[in-house]
Amino acid sequence: MKYLQFKNKDKMPILGLGTWKSGKGEVYGAVFEAIKMGYRHIDCAPIYENETEVGQAIKDCIADGLVKREELWITSKLWNSNHSRENVLPGLEKTLNDLKLKYLDLFLIHWPVSLKPGTGFPKSANDFIAPEYIPIEETWKGMEEVLEQGLVRHIGLSNFNLQKIESLLPSCTYLPEVNQVEMHPFLQQKKLVEFCNWHQIILTAYSPLGSRDQKKMIKPADEPDLFDEPVILGIAENHRVNPAQILIAWSVMRNISVIPKSVNKDRLMQNLRAADILLTQDELDIISAIDRNYRYVSGKLWAMSGSPYSLEDLWGDNE
Repeated sequence: MKYLQFKNKDKMPILGLGTWKSGKGEVYGAVFEAIKMGYRHIDCAPIYENETEVGQAIKDCIADGLVKREELWITSKLWNSNHSRENVLPGLEKTLNDLKLKYLDLFLIHWPVSLKPGTGFPKSANDFIAPEYIPIEETWKGMEEVLEQGLVRHIGLSNFNLQKIESLLPSCTYLPEVNQVEMHPFLQQKKLVEFCNWHQIILTAYSPLGSRDQKKMIKPADEPDLFDEPVILGIAENHRVNPAQILIAWSVMRNISVIPKSVNKDRLMQNLRAADILLTQDELDIISAIDRNYRYVSGKLWAMSGSPYSLEDLWGDNE
């Protein structure tokens, strides 16, 4: 397994298991099996509503002697309703309690969007708090405080565009070390990658396989499917692997952490083995040419009518 190293020499496995959309009653088995077969990086979030099961699987794996806590890399996130300096610690404590852990390896601000306390997903514009009332800089101070308390080992961001990171940096005592964003061959975000590399911010790619499990009622009729892309299919055939493995290997070859999700034992193993696939420079160049700047996670929810947030502000120009 390839690792990405932090400034303090901590190492994060470049391939992890995502738990978004992994339902109750199935995520326990997925996490347990994943750790059993060699996964050491698990990505979580309270809004996924499954951290209690994830935590039980981690606890049981440790109790069974399959792994030691210090061998695991556990990431979770601060939900939008816990923005502001004083709300970071309570949000983190709830996650630590659910995950049955004393600390996180990595703690991220999930979105640069603030919601009123107690809100899960917004139902109307009344659920939002405008950014001028809770600046991201204030929330970041809360992140720095839990870092200083030893409750997390590293802090970072999620769904932050280049411009938002750049505006945050001058106010930081501790710089963000990770930015987790949607990334795949149809959304390569080359400017963001260049910016983060320059500032030594590790990137993590979510939805690296697209979003094939999206409900049909909300999926655009013309949504492209990475698994149907001839370039991906051709490279997969050359390597005698499946398209998902090529999509995962593409991120690994770019030194970008990647967190595909699955609750299927066979696919979990295939995804794990994908980290060892070596793509040629010619193959990487061919994949580079199929970028469409296409988002499966559009963010439209945060830009509903009356919201103080817009898609232009949210995504900026990362191409």
